[in-house]
Amino acid sequence: MPRQSTVSKARTALRQGKRPSTAAGAFVREEIEHVRAGKHGARSASQAVAIGLSKARRAGVPLEPPAKGRTAERTRHSAQRAYEVGRGERTPRAPSRRRRTATRAALEREPRATTSRRALSKQAKGAASRRRRAGRAA
Repeated sequence: MPRQSTVSKARTALRQGKRPSTAAGAFVREEIEHVRAGKHGARSASQAVAIGLSKARRAGVPLEPPAKGRTAERTRHSAQRAYEVGRGERTPRAPSRRRRTATRAALEREPRATTSRRALSKQAKGAASRRRRAGRAA
């Protein structure tokens, strides 16, 4: 569950006319703080970002799911469900206690160093270079 301050930061950004991805940044930042504080870990910086984006979608940030072919089909469907929950088109359902516990336990076993400045910098540079390559191809 995101903090109320995170949700209000995102809403403020959207009211100011900023892009949904910018508003979702508040949720990503919160998730990175969670990993750094030791609440749970993440396998990679990308995973921490993905968790934050999912929370943003569920909280109502109008962040479209990735287009077909951009990510794995499973990821796309998960993003689509989160997006629908955020828009009120789908009723949010908490996972069963067993699944919730398993997910939490799995995240707690993951490393915390994945959200270091160095790791986040590497992730951001990689994402930027992929965007540049995609831009050149078009």
